[in-house]
Amino acid sequence: MLGIKRLYTFVLQRFLPLFAMTFFICLFIVLMQFLWRYIDDLVGKGLGVDVLAELFFYAALTMIPMALPLAILLASLMTFGNLGEHFELTAMKASGVSLIKVMRPLIVLMVLVSIGAFFFQNNVLPVAQTKMWTLLYSMRQKSPELEIPEGVFYDQIPGYNLFVEKKDRESGTLHDLMIYDLSRGFDNASIILADSGRLAVTDDKTHLFLRLWQGESFENLREAGNSVHTKNVPYRRESFDEKHILLKFDANFNRMDEDGMRNQYVGKNIAELRVAIDSLSEHTDSVGRAFGKEIKETPYMGVRYSMEVNTDSGIVLRRVPDVRVDRPLNVDSLFRGASSAAQANYLNVALSKAKQQQTGFEFRKMIMKDERKNLRRHDIELQKKFTLSFACIIFFFIGAPLGAIIRKGGLGMPLVISVLLFIFYYIIDNTGYKMARDGKILVWEGMWLSSAVLLPLGIFFTYKAVKDSAVFNRDAYLNFFRKLVGSHLVRHIEMKELVMDDVVPAVALQKLEALRSEASEYMRVNPASPGYMGYWLRGYSRSSLRRLASSLEETVGYLSNSRSKLVINKLMDYPFLRSLWLYHPTNYPAMSWAAIILFPVGLPVYLVGRRQLGILRSEIQTVMRVSDEFSAIIVADSSENEQSQQI
Repeated sequence: MLGIKRLYTFVLQRFLPLFAMTFFICLFIVLMQFLWRYIDDLVGKGLGVDVLAELFFYAALTMIPMALPLAILLASLMTFGNLGEHFELTAMKASGVSLIKVMRPLIVLMVLVSIGAFFFQNNVLPVAQTKMWTLLYSMRQKSPELEIPEGVFYDQIPGYNLFVEKKDRESGTLHDLMIYDLSRGFDNASIILADSGRLAVTDDKTHLFLRLWQGESFENLREAGNSVHTKNVPYRRESFDEKHILLKFDANFNRMDEDGMRNQYVGKNIAELRVAIDSLSEHTDSVGRAFGKEIKETPYMGVRYSMEVNTDSGIVLRRVPDVRVDRPLNVDSLFRGASSAAQANYLNVALSKAKQQQTGFEFRKMIMKDERKNLRRHDIELQKKFTLSFACIIFFFIGAPLGAIIRKGGLGMPLVISVLLFIFYYIIDNTGYKMARDGKILVWEGMWLSSAVLLPLGIFFTYKAVKDSAVFNRDAYLNFFRKLVGSHLVRHIEMKELVMDDVVPAVALQKLEALRSEASEYMRVNPASPGYMGYWLRGYSRSSLRRLASSLEETVGYLSNSRSKLVINKLMDYPFLRSLWLYHPTNYPAMSWAAIILFPVGLPVYLVGRRQLGILRSEIQTVMRVSDEFSAIIVADSSENEQSQQI
């Protein structure tokens, strides 16, 4: 018992530093992604370091749900990869400690982390998101820092465009100024030209004080008289030696009220979300019922219609006349009896009413769409409270067994695998989120889609790691594909230094004749060019082929005892007969007919399989030809031996 406790301590000591390191690295990466995304809202605003630090702190808290699963995956992969690479995991297994026992302390730790992640999502994250988005929106509303460039128009002062030809950096004097005053609208714009000037911010940072020297101002007087609709607009021209202008420009940082963001779905915990979902559902249903009642009770052409509904399924079958409000009009007779102008008027009025009805229905549709979207966003936020905790456990059961399988530590292979798996998870999770947000699938289906996809992967890796299966053994996969499509093998035979059983010519001829007869019979039974249906229903008999290959190897093994170099070299002309899957893909008629019916799937397999069958027939013909040549060689050698014995 004491040894196991020491083992638990050892595993925790190896895991916790890596987990802390990877967590802060992942958090830093996602925080930089947040910075690059909102860099335009932060730069050039003159914000203080304390405000930016506060924003980054709350942003870091908000990014924890994204960094935590990746950190768990990477840390568990590195921990067990290091244990496997240094043969520590092998020593544990040799001592009778299973992989599950090695993972036991980390499993308990991950359960605690998942519980903590749930409470973080429920209690801390809403507050952090409220403060972060409030700060970010406040920064967006802040006026940019006053930094007027040279040679271009500066439009960051509300209602004004300012052009400066040259700036004196030491004295702060602006030369050759041009100011467009658009504060009263484009039609009432005024222009100010000045030789030089200086710009300063008032002490309360709410206005700009502009002092100009040696210039002119031009202002139209469109609002002064009755010249609004005339081509000639009077204007006023003013020359000045010195002119002072006060411009409204709020340079202060004003925080928005957090109550507005706190009432949104990002600022609510589980209890508040459930209350909001219930109230939103009731409100949405009531709005829908009100719209449906209005449509039902609206008369059309003097008749009010009602919906015929299936009481079992609640599905609307058709609209039927309900109550006659007044005498319905005979539209055709009224239209035919009117003049051309009246007919055109009728059509215009009808078209206008139809457009009004369409606009009204589209407006109601938009209202219902927004209501349902708001309801789905609350439901999505509710599901997020649980998905993070489950994702932490899933990523641990992917990373730990995978590290035990690949047995590679460090930041090389584990980092690559972790990033690829996390990208795969992020794509699936983001796809499910968008589909749930848009109402294409149910909210719980979209939010749990990534977990449903990765859970079987975690179970598979855990099973393979416990069973010590070679998941990433390259030779195993090469052998599988070699059996599937085959690969050309060359026979290599060397002359034996010591032969226990000499080759008897009569026995050799008998074996060669039997081999040739069996090969000829196989060629006769199996057609040369099977059709599409014949290939899937019959194919080539793989059991007969295995018997033929066994006879071939038996004959080759017997002839390899020969003392003749010619025979040994000739044996290498025999090919290897392989029993490939493509010779007869399935023995089940149902699967064969399924492949025949699924033409796009069955046809490529048929084309590749037919090519392999052609190669097989060529190999069997080679067996028959080499057998005949061997028979001739053996007969000739026998004749020479008889003649030499007679002499």
